[in-house]
Amino acid sequence: MEPKYHKVVIYYFSGTGNAKNTAFWVGDEAKRQGAETKIINIAKIQNKEIAPPSENTLIGFISPTHGFHFPEIVRRFLIGFPEVKNCDAFLMNTRAGLRIGNLFLPGLSGVSHYWSSMVLKRKGFKIVGLFPVDLPSNWLSFHPAVRKRGIGLIYRNVEPKVRRFAVKIINGKTSYRALYDIVQDALIAPVAVLYILFGRYFLAKSFIASSDCDMCGLCEKSCPVQAIKQVDHRMFWTIKCESCMKCMNDCPKRAIETAHGFMFIGSLIISSIVTYLIDQILTLAPFVDFQILGMEYAKSILITILFFPIFFMGYRAMHWLMRFGLFERIFVFSSRTKYRFWGRYKAPNRRKNAIRP
Repeated sequence: MEPKYHKVVIYYFSGTGNAKNTAFWVGDEAKRQGAETKIINIAKIQNKEIAPPSENTLIGFISPTHGFHFPEIVRRFLIGFPEVKNCDAFLMNTRAGLRIGNLFLPGLSGVSHYWSSMVLKRKGFKIVGLFPVDLPSNWLSFHPAVRKRGIGLIYRNVEPKVRRFAVKIINGKTSYRALYDIVQDALIAPVAVLYILFGRYFLAKSFIASSDCDMCGLCEKSCPVQAIKQVDHRMFWTIKCESCMKCMNDCPKRAIETAHGFMFIGSLIISSIVTYLIDQILTLAPFVDFQILGMEYAKSILITILFFPIFFMGYRAMHWLMRFGLFERIFVFSSRTKYRFWGRYKAPNRRKNAIRP
């Protein structure tokens, strides 16, 4: 049977390889169905380089989920995508799947599908597919790496599902598997908003390079959003960081860590200082009943707003202090990622039979 689409174009963003594997699986099935297929890395293309798709073209967007939303680079890409006429599109997100014994548990998508669908529909797209992909979590800032055997089992469970979805979509059918999770996605939507406003900046300032770093520059060169630079002869993470974990997992010296000690203790100290300062400022206006005016809520917002500039300055101070051996050891050994049991995430190369871009 001739496929509905003569051409399939897949745009993907990937840190450690989960979304990239997914993109190649879909591309492989598109090629098997006889469609001309092109796979494009979002991190290596500008919106102005995108030509409007021709007729009988299916467009796919595949990305990991960060903070229950697509990363900033993907959001910007979707917003800047050219308008189309009568063009079909599908969305896929990789999310933190888990395995407990023989039971495979899904991750959470949050608002990634719904927000993106609205953006694309306004561009003129018809959404024909929404599919979550429960590949292993790689978020080492929060949990140890999934062991190799577990990664393999999850991959073998998920890949056939992705390929079946691809065949279905390419042959002109629709599939909205993501909508099955709409209740839990709605419940965690506020978390996605908080992540966009605050969380991603906080996490961007959590990475450090230990004395094991030999300044090879691999992390700086391969960062998909160019968020890493050299400052004071040590690698430095800017707020452009997407926390995609590519640098940490790819470092040949395993020199990149998450500064858990700084994040926890520093946050407590900074929060206490900011709260104290604001309380002192408010005492200068004793005639105002802040409780009645609802200013307790405003106070919480003010604390949050003031916290981040001070936290960023604290990160810069930590970076400077790491030139001294004692401080460097304290910051590194207070990181859980330093220890072998934490591991590093390696997505398997499951693209051997897939097409090449």
